[in-house]
Amino acid sequence: MVTAKAVRLLLLDVDGVLTDGRLFLSDSGEEFKAFHSRDGHGIKMLMATGVGVGLVTGRRSQVVQRRADDLGITLVVQGCRDKRAAVKRLLLEQRVAAHEAAFMGDDVIDLPAMESVGLAVAVADAHPLVRARARWVTEHNGGQGAVREVCELVMRAQGTLDGQLGCAYQGECSWAGG
Repeated sequence: MVTAKAVRLLLLDVDGVLTDGRLFLSDSGEEFKAFHSRDGHGIKMLMATGVGVGLVTGRRSQVVQRRADDLGITLVVQGCRDKRAAVKRLLLEQRVAAHEAAFMGDDVIDLPAMESVGLAVAVADAHPLVRARARWVTEHNGGQGAVREVCELVMRAQGTLDGQLGCAYQGECSWAGG
């Protein structure tokens, strides 16, 4: 929990983290992804506390940009081949030290990014190499509430979780909807 307390920026892979990793394609080439609303609520709560959230994904998808827009996420890197370089660039742009950042991944392509931050997180159903190198492994699978779990971990460590949950319970949050 010591590392989670320092987090000022949470960076997320998309496929396998925000989604369950499955891709649905129509005959016309349209792409569909399923996102969990609890993950969206967690992201909005975390951002309301002042912690930034960004997406770093190897694929390009209008669906990802739409989800980012829905959640108010402005840090979005798509079509990324070198996630380590992307993370380092985002840290520099956001003036966040590596030990103040977390990266959440599920597959070996995420390892360089995970090694570039203070808190490396793997989803429960991540590749075994990714789970082995993570500082934290979620109880939930990707696309099934794992992101919410990490958002709450960070807020709990920073002492902001109760305030966000209370705000939601009272219906007084400006971020409502996930």
